[in-house]
Amino acid sequence: MIFRRRGKDTSQSSEESTPDHPSGVEDDGSGEGVRAADLDADVTGEDYRRAVGPWDGSERPVDPDDPTSIDLGGIVVKGRPGFELRLQTDQQSGDVQAVLLVAEDGAAELRAFAASRNMSLWESVRTEIAADASRRGGTATDLDGRYGTELRVKAQVRTPEGKTGTQTSRIVGIEGPRWLLRVTYLGRPAMEPEPEYVLEAAVRDLVVVRGAGAMPPREQIPLRLPAGARPVADAPDEPAQ
Repeated sequence: MIFRRRGKDTSQSSEESTPDHPSGVEDDGSGEGVRAADLDADVTGEDYRRAVGPWDGSERPVDPDDPTSIDLGGIVVKGRPGFELRLQTDQQSGDVQAVLLVAEDGAAELRAFAASRNMSLWESVRTEIAADASRRGGTATDLDGRYGTELRVKAQVRTPEGKTGTQTSRIVGIEGPRWLLRVTYLGRPAMEPEPEYVLEAAVRDLVVVRGAGAMPPREQIPLRLPAGARPVADAPDEPAQ
């Protein structure tokens, strides 16, 4: 598994090798939750998240000695075969802006935000994303997903050859205790949602660590480079969409 540190306009990299639910389905005590495929189709929303993940830090405390976990501050990623971990950073400040999970035929961008305790944030964010897509000449369509309403966005993009093309993404909002995890799928998982696909399984493995401090809703939960990350030569870009 590889950490990739990428600026906005130039490429820099960091690399390191890694080695009771409301649904009525209980996990096996391993800390992995239950298999998504074992849940009834009517288990959705918060019930689904609490059964299969992603997890809040209070539900799955982070073990600093676990060699399979990559602690990025606000998001902890569990390593598994089949994907790479890349970090998108601001070129000037070096701050980590987003986490990218990249597989051979798709990718998932992760951003976590603070939310209020008793009010859904995803509904208003989803409306804003759809309106922005429309202003840019694209489309946004509501989809029924296990976590709730998702968006499939089709946007016009310019290819490296200078031609105009269409990029399809599927945006999922997952709400936990005082946080919202926004997952943007590209490539195969944008077109063919599949719970057992490696990136969707990796998202369910995530732990979101909001912290106990006060944060205004919509503020991004801080991310950081993993301990021990070191510079390496740049690697190939994410899969073309």
